[in-house]
Amino acid sequence: MQNNSTATLAALHLASPALPIGAFAYSQGLEQAIEDRLVHDAKTAQVWIHDILMLSLAKQELVLWIGAYDAVTADDIRTLDQINTEILSLRETQEFRLESMQMGQSLTKLFPQWPEAQALTRDLKAYVKTIALTYTAAFAAICAASKVPLELGLTSYLWAWTENQVVAAVKQIPLGQSAGQAILHDLKKSIPEAIAIACNTPADELGSAAIGLAITSARHENQYSRLFRS
Repeated sequence: MQNNSTATLAALHLASPALPIGAFAYSQGLEQAIEDRLVHDAKTAQVWIHDILMLSLAKQELVLWIGAYDAVTADDIRTLDQINTEILSLRETQEFRLESMQMGQSLTKLFPQWPEAQALTRDLKAYVKTIALTYTAAFAAICAASKVPLELGLTSYLWAWTENQVVAAVKQIPLGQSAGQAILHDLKKSIPEAIAIACNTPADELGSAAIGLAITSARHENQYSRLFRS
């Protein structure tokens, strides 16, 4: 029971909006989608977030997350570094790259505070010298080092992402708090499905073609007035 409680607390800690990694500063293209009126109310916000979750994260991002988790579980820092490089190479825009790197570096700086991650911190310093961990790889790594079960770690990661997207929609559309909570309730149903897709997607079959999202992110880099960095 104690081990289960410790793992659950670690997962909750990582999903907390109080974690000082700057997630609140990013909308991942949602701000531009709102500017372009692709998203303009609670229904369209829910559809936008759901589609990214199921068509992009589930089939690509989460598969790499699992690879990073497995690498740390196997104490294979070389493979973690390779997966981390692949994650960064799949970021289509400068904003997405900067977001992934900034949040990853901020999370990695917290590793020394986690007793379970002392060995991981030492190994990373010895090996990963050219590219710092992305947020995706860093989150997976700390979950593995903390013995958070795979499914619980993925749930924590997706909940943090989903909540941040909904908060961005509430701020920018804008929506009421009750509408935001209703969107979260709808999206909760999709998180287990996204995890199942990722767990059943072989690493050599991962992939996504979120062309509209990439274009929206690129357009956001030149948006005249904005609240978010992506």
